[in-house]
Amino acid sequence: MAYIISDDCISCGACAAECPVSAISEGDGKYNIDADTCVECGACAGVCPVSAPSAE
Repeated sequence: MAYIISDDCISCGACAAECPVSAISEGDGKYNIDADTCVECGACAGVCPVSAPSAE
């Protein structure tokens, strides 16, 4: 199950820089994860300062 980013996202970009498959992109007011690209590694959740990414 792919990760999603909640509305708690502060758009810092830490998650996008950490994603090994470039599944994360900047959206309107928060970052988004492409579910088809996400490999569910959890790297994004490990670096997020506000715990916005989580498994669906």
